[in-house]
Amino acid sequence: MENEAAGELAGKRALITGGAGGIGAACARRLSRLGAVVTVADRDADGAQRVATEIGGEAWQVDLSDTAALEGLALSTDILINNAGIQHIDPVEEFDPATWRRMLDIMLTAPFLLTRAALPGMYAAGWGRVINVSSIHGLVASPYKSAYVAAKHGLQGLTKTLALEAGERGVTCNCVNPGYVRTPLVESQIADQARTNKISESEVLETIMLASSAVKRLVEPDEVADLICWLAGPMSGMATGASWVLDGGWTAR
Repeated sequence: MENEAAGELAGKRALITGGAGGIGAACARRLSRLGAVVTVADRDADGAQRVATEIGGEAWQVDLSDTAALEGLALSTDILINNAGIQHIDPVEEFDPATWRRMLDIMLTAPFLLTRAALPGMYAAGWGRVINVSSIHGLVASPYKSAYVAAKHGLQGLTKTLALEAGERGVTCNCVNPGYVRTPLVESQIADQARTNKISESEVLETIMLASSAVKRLVEPDEVADLICWLAGPMSGMATGASWVLDGGWTAR
């Protein structure tokens, strides 16, 4: 598959947030193999530079929670992948409002602002791809994740709205909705879930994370990256405004 597709994104510029690890790093490597020039954006400057050096791309240290700094931004990119995310687990009545605001800024307001900054160039070129990495929690809810679920549901709405606005101008916009992916973000949740649900860490994977999945394993970052890179490519022009699910059958129930 990679040999056949090699070079299909040659000459394209791609920007991916949260690119220093997990899904973001997997996407950066895959996009580079397909010929794109990739900007790896992350708050972790060293991690972003490490991935960028590996793939011959560029690194951009950026704090997406500083939304005021993003408002006047202009981006020159053909492919924008809004992937950065954080997680916090607490009941609503105990959820810190500052944490709520920070999570919404990073996972909803920042994607809006980055998309806003990239669209003029995409419209001028008559071609563009905006891919929002949501989550199965953009479609369903789980307890104790109010900010994450709210942000990801909002990202679904932003995706659909842009798809309707941009379709006639050569720009597509899609959401990718994986279940639990084998990333540091998910691995760090295990202790939090054990604490909040008052169970052992060994029970979290079986009784919470994979309880609703027909396929009893975590999603691999490369699986998500393959789907994202297809959506970023030339054969996906009729795919827009959709939620692409990689959940092992979670939402089949």
